[in-house]
Amino acid sequence: MATSMIFGRDPEWTPPKEWPIPPVGGYTADDLDRLPNLPRHTELIDGSLVFASPQTVFHMRAIRLLQASLLHATPPALDVYSRMTVTLGPRNRPEPDVLVVESEACTELKETTFQPEDVVLAVEVVSEDSEARDRDTKPLKYAEARIPHFWRVELDEETELPVVHVFELEPTTKAYVATGIHREQLKVSVPFPVKIDLTAINRRQP
Repeated sequence: MATSMIFGRDPEWTPPKEWPIPPVGGYTADDLDRLPNLPRHTELIDGSLVFASPQTVFHMRAIRLLQASLLHATPPALDVYSRMTVTLGPRNRPEPDVLVVESEACTELKETTFQPEDVVLAVEVVSEDSEARDRDTKPLKYAEARIPHFWRVELDEETELPVVHVFELEPTTKAYVATGIHREQLKVSVPFPVKIDLTAINRRQP
């Protein structure tokens, strides 16, 4: 039986008696590692803490499908992570749903965040509570940080399958350019060749 979740945490988690009061100018990226009792998957956007809402089945299955498929496709110089933060600056530390990073960036086992120069691809799976952040705020910040590739995953309400919007950074403008909308199958050659059967979202991955 499914159990109700608070902010995406396990049921045993209880909020602190008093929530932290934001400092003047907002929180910093380092505060995410120092503040006690933060819910899991807390992000920092423009100095404000953003808490994760309970995730849908589609959201979790989309992450599972993409992570498993990318792990099979990435060359040895790259690695794949799910829901790790990226420190874009002192006031921004978002948490993409899936990340492809340089393998050399993953030498410290206790590391809690990546630097943008180590990130090759950031993926956001859109949820109802995060539409504006996933469609507007985060892509803009990823592009400004020069992360070269960004995918946005949406639920097609009619087919109940994921639709993947693929973007590539135009380096002179530091803005993303849309390079394709993929339904049923995602097939791209950059940042490395990968083909993903999007209709497999409801199958258990090996």
